[in-house]
Amino acid sequence: MSKIFIIGPSYFNFNQSLKNAFQTLGWDVYLESYDEPIHPFSGRLKWQHKFSLNREKLRKKHIAKYQNYITSQFLKFDPDLVLVLNGAILKSETLTLFRQTAKVVLWMYDSVFRYPKCISHIDFVDYAFFYEQKDVEYYSKLGKKAYFLPQAADVNLYYPIKNKKTIDILFVGVLYQYQKRITLLTKIVEKFSTQSINIVGRYKPIEKNIFKWLFREKKHIFTNRNVTPIEVNKLYNQSRMVLNIHHETQIEGANPKVFEICASGVYQICDYNPYIASLFPNGEIGLYKNEQELFRLIEDALKNDKSEQAQKAH
Repeated sequence: MSKIFIIGPSYFNFNQSLKNAFQTLGWDVYLESYDEPIHPFSGRLKWQHKFSLNREKLRKKHIAKYQNYITSQFLKFDPDLVLVLNGAILKSETLTLFRQTAKVVLWMYDSVFRYPKCISHIDFVDYAFFYEQKDVEYYSKLGKKAYFLPQAADVNLYYPIKNKKTIDILFVGVLYQYQKRITLLTKIVEKFSTQSINIVGRYKPIEKNIFKWLFREKKHIFTNRNVTPIEVNKLYNQSRMVLNIHHETQIEGANPKVFEICASGVYQICDYNPYIASLFPNGEIGLYKNEQELFRLIEDALKNDKSEQAQKAH
């Protein structure tokens, strides 16, 4: 039986979904999830990082500690293949050690330029895959081989449910440090104030500023916490439309939400880019290039049933 060693950031259910997929294909799988900026980013270490006078020194200390740990786990498992997701916590010498006895694959599921420490990883792996086509173009110009591979959806987590549509407009996603999303969603809340709107995701963490957390506005609309994929799928299926707003570094690619919302069988309104437009050329999802187009798409979805478009996207 072939053996795969998966190393990825602790980000919702992505790592587990990949593990399940490889196990279904008959692979023996070992999974290691890591935290950033230090590992584990929880408990005492989380507060130590918050109040540290030299966070970079602390981070380097724990990254070095992690290299020893992950190397020992690799040697014990002795895999045929190592799949590294982003890998911001890994050093080049660790990747080089992996390659001595296994093939090593890098899969960046954010633009590599959001993780500068990962830019050189391509030189220390056998294959490199990227969500963003501009990243592939960047490496191609340098004479390096890169492949475009966006993530799709785990249909064990995202699928249609017959639910009553109690939410008119839904957004689920990270908001903290995503000012573009917060600004746009705040305008939507103001413009469509008579509609049932639910915005789910951490945007004012208690550990960052307890006063902003305590006195945050519109608590009935902004749910200041992350939710599990199971909860997300239920929310999607309770909604007439789901908004998807990409990070600024996503220029010609797609985040997983593009596929997950479609897999849930719900109508999606998403910011335009050429790749997404090529996947849905017949209006299966609403694509906008500016705020005015976004508002028009929302107004249209409030007036007209979009279940046929949602079914085609599904």
